[in-house]
Amino acid sequence: MTFINALKDRCIIQRFTEGTVNNYGHPAKLWTYLLRDVPCRLVAGTGRELQVGAEVVIAEYKLILRDVTITEQDRVIIGGITYEVLLVASRQTAKECVLRVVR
Repeated sequence: MTFINALKDRCIIQRFTEGTVNNYGHPAKLWTYLLRDVPCRLVAGTGRELQVGAEVVIAEYKLILRDVTITEQDRVIIGGITYEVLLVASRQTAKECVLRVVR
């Protein structure tokens, strides 16, 4: 089985962009599509604790995908569920991301 054949899921990668402002003069949250229909594999995580800024969060999932453009400021949508990217690690020909569900 090749690496690409193991990527049975499909995801959308979104990136935050500042554009319009809301009624209070603050930048409105606007997520734009960076990449669509990206082959990936979502697996349950181990509940690993990560320090994100001043906050400690629990990583719920691991995402494996091709070597595409993705950062910790992005988010991923798989099967209608939105995930926050907490950590991105580059491997030989792939990226491994640690995720948590956006609540």
